[in-house]
Amino acid sequence: MDIVTMILIVAGLVVFETINSVDNAVINAEILGTVGPKAKKWFLTWGMFYAVFLVRGLLPLAIVWAAIPGLGLFEAFTATLSSDPHVIEAIELSSPILLLGAGIFLLFLFLHWLFLEPKTFGLPTEEFFYKNGLWFFATVSVILAFVVWHAIAVNPLLAFGAVVGSCAFFIVHGFKENAEKAEVALKNGTGRSDMSKILYLQMIDTAFSIDGVLGAFAFTLSIPLILIGNGIGAYIVRWMTIKNIDNIKKYVFLKHGAMYSLLFLGLIMLADGFGIHVPQYVSPVITFIIIGYFFVRSKKLLVFPA
Repeated sequence: MDIVTMILIVAGLVVFETINSVDNAVINAEILGTVGPKAKKWFLTWGMFYAVFLVRGLLPLAIVWAAIPGLGLFEAFTATLSSDPHVIEAIELSSPILLLGAGIFLLFLFLHWLFLEPKTFGLPTEEFFYKNGLWFFATVSVILAFVVWHAIAVNPLLAFGAVVGSCAFFIVHGFKENAEKAEVALKNGTGRSDMSKILYLQMIDTAFSIDGVLGAFAFTLSIPLILIGNGIGAYIVRWMTIKNIDNIKKYVFLKHGAMYSLLFLGLIMLADGFGIHVPQYVSPVITFIIIGYFFVRSKKLLVFPA
């Protein structure tokens, strides 16, 4: 991997992680508004260590290590930088399972947003899908059946990876729904200590970071690059939380940029999982284009409100 590709991947990861975490930043800001200065300081110091190293560092490492059992922990960390034939063979055999599962997760995440989540409509088709939200479960069921059917013909473990990706989506979605309900009680601030609120924010950060971690595998399987890119993105999210969240909330189509990026990243991972090679520069370039488009649309809405 040349230096230009590495820089492009890290830049793509930073942009993707930042925009994908806008919702997380909004929740953080609203709850941090109810705690004292010491709790805020803890959130920006030890909370940052947790967000960057423990979640966005150890979580992708654990996923790669679990998905590619032929590797040790150190080999999983340095896998894409290794010239060891054993490591290269292990990645080639097992990475499609990881990519297919993560691709299903991201695709379901996008479809849930498209069909069921309230939004300011950014594209003409979004209103149609939202009005027909009851078709979400039928749609994802058909997609899963289609992918599993074709994956079985290639490798039964590949099909299992797709099922795991589906299970992961519904488990994480359940945690997020519960978190949204708990957020209301925490903002009221009655009977909850500052530390309990900060610990809650760390749990929320873990749930929201799964999207970014799995999406990162569409850019690269290199854990060091994921750690750098997602870590910088996590720092920017913390900065937005404290300094500039009100302005960020005015850009109503940023979430659209994150979601449509997830759609294309998920499709890229599905293609890679089935052995269709996609060049590494494609994921960051698509991310820049999609997020840039919706950023410009948000900017125009601020200048020329409807």
